[in-house]
Amino acid sequence: MHTPTLDSPPRPQNHSAARFAGVLALCSALLLILVAARWSPLIRADGDIAGTTHRWAVDEPVLTQACRILTDWVWDPWTMRLLCAAVVVWLVVRLAARWTAVWLALAVTLGTLVQQGVKAAVDRPRPVWPDPVDSAHYSAFPSGHAMTATVVCGLLLWLLHRHGVGRAVWRSALAVAVVSVAGVGLTRIWLGVHWPSDVLGGWLLGTTVVALAVWAHRSWHP
Repeated sequence: MHTPTLDSPPRPQNHSAARFAGVLALCSALLLILVAARWSPLIRADGDIAGTTHRWAVDEPVLTQACRILTDWVWDPWTMRLLCAAVVVWLVVRLAARWTAVWLALAVTLGTLVQQGVKAAVDRPRPVWPDPVDSAHYSAFPSGHAMTATVVCGLLLWLLHRHGVGRAVWRSALAVAVVSVAGVGLTRIWLGVHWPSDVLGGWLLGTTVVALAVWAHRSWHP
């Protein structure tokens, strides 16, 4: 049975990615509007959850330190971008998949630009605590950690699936991706540097970028 390479011709155009991207974009836009308008139920829910998790973080210093290590090193956006850069090099050197390598680099760059643009536009303040356990810079919405992990893990998972890796490799990669994307979002809330809706916004926008990138690859692959 023939296994397609990463730069082999795609199968007939499938519009599911475009429809999925459209739905995600609408959800992202709705959440952005609610955050920008400071919708009272959302703000209250954010405050209640963030206040509770911050109290837990203060009371559990060992767990809090573990969260800091994970969020600052293992799941840091620059760690994710370096992982992506390594895959780009591998695509070019080992598979001669230059088009896909460029596509991957541009998709991750687009995710970063969208993230920074939305942060600047919304300019949401981060939580402020009298006894902080961590600190962060720039605006709160969306969570850059959550969005970057979603974009990188989502794109790499799609490439693995497209390449037809074995079941064991696929399941292992899926488990690592799910733990990473969920874990980094939860650590940001636990450490009190993001509101829950910031993390949700990062997940939604990140998944939107992945869906758009998949649609673009299927549509424009030479």
